[in-house]
Amino acid sequence: MSAHDLDVIPAGTVFAPSEIIHYADPDMRDLAQAIAEADVLVTVPHAGAAIPEELAEFLSPALSPRLQVDFSDAAAASVVQRWAQIDPRVVALVNPHPRLMRDPNRDRPADLRAELQQAFERVHAAGPDQQADLSGVDAIRPVTHSNIPIFERPATSERLDALVNTLEAVAAQGLDVYEAMREELTELFITKGLAHGGAFTRLSFHDSMRTTMRADGALKTEPSKSVDMPAVVTLSNGGDADGEKRDPASPVTMLPAALRELAEAHRTEFEIAQPEAVTLNQPYRGSHEIFGAAAQFRSIADEAAAASFSPAAVQVEFSREYLLGPEAMRELRGSGRVWVAENPEHIDFLAYACKRAWDAFRDRAQASR
Repeated sequence: MSAHDLDVIPAGTVFAPSEIIHYADPDMRDLAQAIAEADVLVTVPHAGAAIPEELAEFLSPALSPRLQVDFSDAAAASVVQRWAQIDPRVVALVNPHPRLMRDPNRDRPADLRAELQQAFERVHAAGPDQQADLSGVDAIRPVTHSNIPIFERPATSERLDALVNTLEAVAAQGLDVYEAMREELTELFITKGLAHGGAFTRLSFHDSMRTTMRADGALKTEPSKSVDMPAVVTLSNGGDADGEKRDPASPVTMLPAALRELAEAHRTEFEIAQPEAVTLNQPYRGSHEIFGAAAQFRSIADEAAAASFSPAAVQVEFSREYLLGPEAMRELRGSGRVWVAENPEHIDFLAYACKRAWDAFRDRAQASR
């Protein structure tokens, strides 16, 4: 592991719920009070970058500290944690484990071993430096989005078994805690809503890089053809470019008019002059977290209507370039092994803009009633 100099979580580390749940004034308020005063639960499923030390023996020598952070949503995590500190209307849940453990924004595989084996086979068949199609088998990716190896390909069936067993055992220490708390917190908000009415939003928060990274840690000069990110953020409800249903069989996770209002609030409060810098469902329509939450909300639709309770789910995918800022992006265009330093002032601007945007969204919703 010393050869990698990677950021690791010491072996045996178990995360308590209190370590991954964030809200304002924890010295003055407990979680029950935070939920009573909040109407947004923010989840960051791809937040973690540090790798559990138990996985060290399975990692590829090609993985550097910069590449491991590039494979996470670390910029999103920093913004959300700061937002939660300053906004009593949100509760945030941040996954402490990296997505290489297993992606909680994907359906849990029925057969993790078989799916991971197929992913390794697709990567091997594509060949070095070639983008493998991992559609349907990307709950655990053996390569980064830049197609740089994360895990060495197991040479034997026994070695694959050892990797899968380690992944499953270590997941219980952090990833499983995140998923369990995601569902438990959602249930607590639903219970509150059915008792008292009002609005509730499950917000899945992400960032995405427009360009991929070379093995030496430098960003490629050409944008990825597969990720046509807007300059600031895309908001997703599973619908089309206007937030409307794509077809009758695909219900949206947030009402189209509400999604458009939320987009306008982001344009205003993030001080965005170009309307096209904020898009709806382009290039991402959303994934497991918001679709699962929306299905849960549909299952209680009659009770919610009777209680005047309005739950919704939405995904935001910020441009990582925007979250990091120009100085960090200049540094990342050069080669290097370490990630860029965070800019606290820039994170503050983004966190306060998030708060203002959601406050404005609430005001718009109130005015339209």
